[in-house]
Amino acid sequence: MTAAARPRPAAEQQPRRRALVAEDRRRQILDAALDVFAERGYAAARLEDVAARAGVAKGTIYLYFADKRSLFMDLVRGAAAPMIERIGELAATDAPIDQLLRGLVDKFQAEVLGTRRKEVFRLVIAEAGRFPEIAEFYHRDIVSRILPLLRDVLGRAARRGEIPVGVEQALPHLFIAPFFMSITWDGLFGSIEPLDTRALLNAHIDLLTGAGAKKP
Repeated sequence: MTAAARPRPAAEQQPRRRALVAEDRRRQILDAALDVFAERGYAAARLEDVAARAGVAKGTIYLYFADKRSLFMDLVRGAAAPMIERIGELAATDAPIDQLLRGLVDKFQAEVLGTRRKEVFRLVIAEAGRFPEIAEFYHRDIVSRILPLLRDVLGRAARRGEIPVGVEQALPHLFIAPFFMSITWDGLFGSIEPLDTRALLNAHIDLLTGAGAKKP
């Protein structure tokens, strides 16, 4: 094998290294954006503030995000991704509804309330009323993906007799409501009166599925 024909590992690894560096930089910008949006709100946040917090030039942000709106939306998508993925996984199984819903509670506890993702959801709740484009985006990219999956899961549960037939159309909203309430409570009163979110959500599932009435 000639020198020209020999593989060049270092050269081959360069694109991968560049991709890793780019992903690290993108994550750095998103982390800084969360800090700035959480402190100042959507309207007052500026890309130059995000750049300063991330330790990069403002122009670097434009290599990854078109503008402030796209940066915020990508932050929201990333925060919602674990829950959407988990709901999709559960929708592909045929386990009892009680088990599926409690699995979502565990995921929510670990991937949202146990992380800074809860701050992203609080931002959406706080800002969507003032900025219709945020509400429209959140409904289109997040809510409209979650509700059909939950309805599918609940529809199968209704056909198995685990919940009343017809309830599956309204139940997704009833099921989701305490998740938003727990995020809001944590932000407003968490330091004053901490909420046992897992107990709240499990009690809510008992009410929705009738499991509480079946317990001795």
